[in-house]
Amino acid sequence: MGLTARIRTRDGWAVSHAVVTMTDMAGRQVLRAEADAEGAVRDATALTPGAYTVIVTAVGYAPAAASSLVTASGRAEVGTVTLARQGGAELPPPGPWTVDPAHSTVGAVAQHLGISSVRGRFTEFAASVEIAPDDVTKSRVEAVIRAASIDTGNGMRDAHLRSADFLDVEAHPEITYRSTGVSAAGTDRWTVHGDLSLRGIVRPVDLDLACLGTGADPWGGTRAAFRATADLHREDFALTYNQVVQAGIAAIGTTLRVELDIQAVQGESLPQA
Repeated sequence: MGLTARIRTRDGWAVSHAVVTMTDMAGRQVLRAEADAEGAVRDATALTPGAYTVIVTAVGYAPAAASSLVTASGRAEVGTVTLARQGGAELPPPGPWTVDPAHSTVGAVAQHLGISSVRGRFTEFAASVEIAPDDVTKSRVEAVIRAASIDTGNGMRDAHLRSADFLDVEAHPEITYRSTGVSAAGTDRWTVHGDLSLRGIVRPVDLDLACLGTGADPWGGTRAAFRATADLHREDFALTYNQVVQAGIAAIGTTLRVELDIQAVQGESLPQA
């Protein structure tokens, strides 16, 4: 006898802090139970046969209600109740996530000669994500990039980018980003607010973030995928070097588009190879 239920997010993750309330047709509360770490509710309270309403709530999620019929055995099997994030936006399960550099890309695109683009990427970086359990807007992101790892596929150009004209890697070997907040921008889309430190200059930079989904990996772990973009104005970080070619056209555009394709592993560290 009693009530059983499973509380899940839209993509199947357990909601461990959910609360289930059961009321009779007169609106009187007859049961209140909390989900365990696996999102399961098992309560042995004796219930009178009849029709009931089950309400499931959890901080950060929209409430869900369902009808339940208690049988002559005094048992109510609610099944799986799916909760949606407040505002309809989803993030991976709460807790720490570690970015996997081997399956992630930190890139940038600059306009060249006003007619084409040059792409580059940083090959050495580390980053972590902390999804807050109760208020996702308090989630955090931190990243450190080795500036000298810039790679555009051209050795001469890369050497120039490492010089004092651009990244000045000897004086400023690291590029860092630390988030200051997160806000929902739509279903599965978020804006990450944070501070970028580049060439020793700190400026606020917002990332337009899309959550692409989560799933198991072949190594027994759980992974989440993200894509994020941002536009940087070079002069904001004293990246003012340029060369003017014919007709007054600058060789390098004034805006850099940052493109991040990120894969993160659940946990505080990457699995051992």
